[in-house]
Amino acid sequence: MNQWIEITLLKDIPVLGSRIVETEDANIAVFRGSDDQVYAVKDACPHKQGPLSQGIMHDGTVTCPLHNWKINLTNGEAQGPDSGCVNVYPIKVEDGQVFLKLQSEEPEV
Repeated sequence: MNQWIEITLLKDIPVLGSRIVETEDANIAVFRGSDDQVYAVKDACPHKQGPLSQGIMHDGTVTCPLHNWKINLTNGEAQGPDSGCVNVYPIKVEDGQVFLKLQSEEPEV
Protein backbone atom coordinates (compact mmCIF):
# COMPACT_ATOMS: atom_id res chain seq x y z
CA MET A 1 0.00 0.00 0.00
CA ASN A 2 1.42 3.34 -1.00
CA GLN A 3 -1.32 5.88 -0.34
CA TRP A 4 -1.94 8.55 2.27
CA ILE A 5 -4.63 7.67 4.80
CA GLU A 6 -6.28 9.97 7.34
CA ILE A 7 -5.55 8.75 10.85
CA THR A 8 -6.51 11.45 13.36
CA LEU A 9 -6.60 15.15 14.09
CA LEU A 10 -3.36 16.72 15.30
CA LYS A 11 -5.16 18.09 18.37
CA ASP A 12 -6.07 14.51 19.36
CA ILE A 13 -2.42 13.51 19.78
CA PRO A 14 -1.14 14.81 23.11
CA VAL A 15 1.90 17.09 22.98
CA LEU A 16 4.96 14.90 23.68
CA GLY A 17 2.62 11.92 23.50
CA SER A 18 1.52 9.32 20.99
CA ARG A 19 -1.32 7.40 19.44
CA ILE A 20 -1.25 3.91 17.92
CA VAL A 21 -2.37 3.05 14.40
CA GLU A 22 -3.06 -0.66 13.98
CA THR A 23 -2.30 -2.17 10.57
CA GLU A 24 -2.24 -5.72 9.25
CA ASP A 25 1.55 -5.81 9.41
CA ALA A 26 2.39 -3.90 12.60
CA ASN A 27 1.29 -1.27 15.06
CA ILE A 28 2.60 2.20 14.25
CA ALA A 29 3.29 4.76 16.97
CA VAL A 30 2.48 8.34 15.93
CA PHE A 31 4.17 10.99 18.08
CA ARG A 32 3.61 14.75 18.40
CA GLY A 33 6.45 17.02 19.48
CA SER A 34 6.14 20.26 21.42
CA ASP A 35 6.54 22.10 18.08
CA ASP A 36 3.64 20.07 16.55
CA GLN A 37 6.08 18.06 14.42
CA VAL A 38 4.70 14.54 13.94
CA TYR A 39 6.62 11.30 13.56
CA ALA A 40 5.58 7.72 12.84
CA VAL A 41 7.61 4.62 13.67
CA LYS A 42 6.93 0.93 14.15
CA ASP A 43 5.74 0.51 17.74
CA ALA A 44 8.49 -1.96 18.68
CA CYS A 45 11.94 -1.18 20.04
CA PRO A 46 14.72 -2.96 18.11
CA HIS A 47 16.13 -4.29 21.39
CA LYS A 48 13.35 -6.37 22.99
CA GLN A 49 10.30 -5.14 21.02
CA GLY A 50 9.17 -2.80 23.82
CA PRO A 51 6.15 -0.59 23.02
CA LEU A 52 7.70 2.72 21.95
CA SER A 53 4.25 4.36 22.11
CA GLN A 54 4.47 4.02 25.90
CA GLY A 55 7.90 5.66 26.07
CA ILE A 56 8.84 9.23 26.92
CA MET A 57 9.32 11.58 23.97
CA HIS A 58 12.00 14.28 24.13
CA ASP A 59 14.09 16.24 21.60
CA GLY A 60 12.96 14.23 18.56
CA THR A 61 13.59 10.89 20.26
CA VAL A 62 11.59 8.41 22.31
CA THR A 63 12.96 6.42 25.23
CA CYS A 64 11.78 2.81 25.29
CA PRO A 65 9.92 2.04 28.53
CA LEU A 66 11.56 -1.38 28.95
CA HIS A 67 15.32 -0.75 28.85
CA ASN A 68 15.74 3.00 28.19
CA TRP A 69 16.97 2.71 24.61
CA LYS A 70 16.64 6.08 22.86
CA ILE A 71 15.24 5.94 19.32
CA ASN A 72 15.55 8.86 16.87
CA LEU A 73 12.03 9.48 15.54
CA THR A 74 13.25 10.96 12.25
CA ASN A 75 15.35 8.02 11.05
CA GLY A 76 14.42 5.21 13.47
CA GLU A 77 17.99 4.63 14.62
CA ALA A 78 18.93 3.77 18.19
CA GLN A 79 21.21 6.34 19.81
CA GLY A 80 24.71 5.29 20.94
CA PRO A 81 25.98 3.25 22.53
CA ASP A 82 22.99 1.11 21.45
CA SER A 83 22.52 0.04 17.85
CA GLY A 84 19.49 -1.02 15.87
CA CYS A 85 16.71 0.58 13.88
CA VAL A 86 12.92 0.63 13.55
CA ASN A 87 10.86 1.34 10.44
CA VAL A 88 9.81 4.96 9.96
CA TYR A 89 6.71 5.97 8.01
CA PRO A 90 5.99 9.12 6.02
CA ILE A 91 3.55 11.36 7.85
CA LYS A 92 2.14 14.83 7.21
CA VAL A 93 -0.36 17.32 8.61
CA GLU A 94 -2.75 19.29 6.41
CA ASP A 95 -5.34 21.65 7.91
CA GLY A 96 -5.01 19.95 11.29
CA GLN A 97 -5.57 16.45 9.89
CA VAL A 98 -2.76 13.87 10.22
CA PHE A 99 -2.06 11.57 7.26
CA LEU A 100 0.11 8.45 7.22
CA LYS A 101 1.62 6.62 4.25
CA LEU A 102 1.76 2.92 4.99
CA GLN A 103 4.66 2.08 2.71
CA SER A 104 7.46 1.85 5.25
CA GLU A 105 10.96 3.06 4.72
CA GLU A 106 13.18 0.08 5.41
CA PRO A 107 15.72 0.82 8.12
CA GLU A 108 19.37 0.90 7.21
CA VAL A 109 21.41 -1.27 9.54
